[in-house]
Amino acid sequence: MGFPFEVLNRDLKLVFLSNLFGSFGDGLYAYLLPYYMKESLEASSVEVGILYAIVILVAAFTLLVAGLLSDKYDRKKIMILGWMAWIPAPILFSVAKNWLQMLPGMILWGVWLSGSTNVAYIATSADKNRLTVTFTMTSAAWSFGYIFSPALGGYLSEVVDMKIVFYSASTLYTLAALSLFFITSQRAEGYAQRTVEKRYSLLELLKTRRLLLLSGFFALLMFILMFFRPFVPQFLGEIRGYEDLEIGILGSIAFFGSAVLGILLGKLGDRWKKAYALAGTMLLTCSSLVFLLLFENFAVLIFGFFLAGSSYITWSLMAAIIAPHAPESIRARWISVPQAATMFASFIAPYIGGVVYEASPSYPFAIGIIATLILGLLALTNFVE
Repeated sequence: MGFPFEVLNRDLKLVFLSNLFGSFGDGLYAYLLPYYMKESLEASSVEVGILYAIVILVAAFTLLVAGLLSDKYDRKKIMILGWMAWIPAPILFSVAKNWLQMLPGMILWGVWLSGSTNVAYIATSADKNRLTVTFTMTSAAWSFGYIFSPALGGYLSEVVDMKIVFYSASTLYTLAALSLFFITSQRAEGYAQRTVEKRYSLLELLKTRRLLLLSGFFALLMFILMFFRPFVPQFLGEIRGYEDLEIGILGSIAFFGSAVLGILLGKLGDRWKKAYALAGTMLLTCSSLVFLLLFENFAVLIFGFFLAGSSYITWSLMAAIIAPHAPESIRARWISVPQAATMFASFIAPYIGGVVYEASPSYPFAIGIIATLILGLLALTNFVE
């Protein structure tokens, strides 16, 4: 199998397949979920923001837990448990009658045991000379899964029922978990010896200057993305007047852009500098928001949403930048610190975004344009590597 799959060994191809199943299921409803809450459950923008803030807060705590567990136990099992936590979530969404009843499902959806575990597993298994493109490639599986699923989810919600969409998502989450049963088990080498050293405790890691600098930068970056991202479908429906199917198609275009741009920027990061790839994602995201605000024509927005796919690459680039600095024996724990920091810093972002959106629907995106431009320029200063 040629490039880009040649960078993946057998285990990582199975991780790719698992991500593909899971993302296809996730994409059936995730892109439409804020709009569904607004239209079907009569949730306000602030209430939608609260629910997403809870998801992010739960994710932040579980990332830290996963980091501790994944260095001590078999990383394969932790990754499987991560998918199993998601399986009931869409079923709970399907029976919710108001926004408060969405809460149990949103909590389960926020359980992210596989976050730091996946990064540690991939970093240990991958060719170290092609680490960036390996991370963007496995992350691209999510994008490939999302290419058709938002449009399909929008179509099914219109012609059948959202319950079918939710049930289908749960089935695909199950397939994602089953795929990981066939990967090789992986345990951190030297964990017992390393953890007795005081300087490698979680508290001491939080005092590591390099780790704190990177954590702060990516926390700010994720805050900005989550400030405006949940309100894009709502803006398209309320302001641009598009229906579920059209919103779903634009979501598919965004994830197609994420897959293509992720592979290209991953190669750029390995050949030159990871900082250049990160700066590219921010500048492309900035451009996509300009298209969203200035143009109403669907054909023009297709190009803008292709560029918007770059914003979904940032998580894999963060992993590629941070993972090489982490000792193998505590890699998941090390990685969980900036991952959790991004979640803790951004859990309030959807709520604040909802308040700003209520003041004016264009404000979150205008702020996003300025902020992503500044972050892109900061990345070019090379302090992130």
